[in-house]
Amino acid sequence: MSLLINALYRDEAGFIVSAELVLVSTIAVLAMIVGLSEVALNVNNELEDVGSAYGKMSQAYQYYGLEGHNACFSGSSWYEVIDFCDEDNNIVPNNDFLGERI
Repeated sequence: MSLLINALYRDEAGFIVSAELVLVSTIAVLAMIVGLSEVALNVNNELEDVGSAYGKMSQAYQYYGLEGHNACFSGSSWYEVIDFCDEDNNIVPNNDFLGERI
């Protein structure tokens, strides 16, 4: 049994394989870090586009009213004002949290 342990201890055949494994796994981890950071950036960009689309929707309405033979109804209106994040590219990754306080 001790001869087998000594033979395995002195065997260097697996050294190259383990060095290649470390190199390949390091490259794979670096590639995953770069890829996931790009995925996170693009997900944030798409969410900003969705938020800008919701902000661009006009929520204003106007109702002119009706007139009949015996009655009439007056109209109504409401208009939306532009908020801070209604335009494209208003969400910037700095620590300036102004929001609606402008």
